[in-house]
Amino acid sequence: MKRETLALYLVTDRGLALGRDLETVVLQAVKGGVTLVQLREKDLDTREFIALGQRLKAALAGSGVPLLINDRVDVALAVDADGVHIGQSDMPYEIARRLLGPDKIIGLSVETMDEVVEANALDVDYVAVSPVFSTNTKTDTLAPFGYEGLRRARALSRHPLCGIGGMNAATAGQAVACGADGVAVVSAIVSAPDPYLASKNLKSIIDNELDKRRLG
Repeated sequence: MKRETLALYLVTDRGLALGRDLETVVLQAVKGGVTLVQLREKDLDTREFIALGQRLKAALAGSGVPLLINDRVDVALAVDADGVHIGQSDMPYEIARRLLGPDKIIGLSVETMDEVVEANALDVDYVAVSPVFSTNTKTDTLAPFGYEGLRRARALSRHPLCGIGGMNAATAGQAVACGADGVAVVSAIVSAPDPYLASKNLKSIIDNELDKRRLG
């Protein structure tokens, strides 16, 4: 997976979509500049999760934006998604890779500096530093990394890296300035009155910081 695929990473949450159809929100966000989508569902049963994944994959067809499934390798296989994102308590990476094969994307959440280092022994496609800041959308995490922790994680990790947790227009630029290849966003897009404009603004902020990095 190319590092630039992490630039603006949308993690879905139907409960924050203001009653709007999830596929519509995602497509608006992709038009605005989202580069990667993760379908995260904690409350749907397996059949409903697969059906939603199939609809979202069909909606993204031709966009060039990969679709990942949160946690559920079985759902990713059923949907033929582009990969999965797993946490520290989910299916071990080695088993997920064996089931998915060498060509699928596997991302891994890291919640401590020790986990950042341990992930270096795995051939994951990226790590998500979680959380950079505390957030209401994910409350089962450890102490926030903050900008300085994100900078340290970047120095320690050999993988492409994104920050998640409290990422929005006020924080995304500094997260990238601290070494992140991109940011994973939930409510700043899903709950935005206009997901297209919110994504476009975020992508502009991120691209500006990435350009500064390239120029040295």
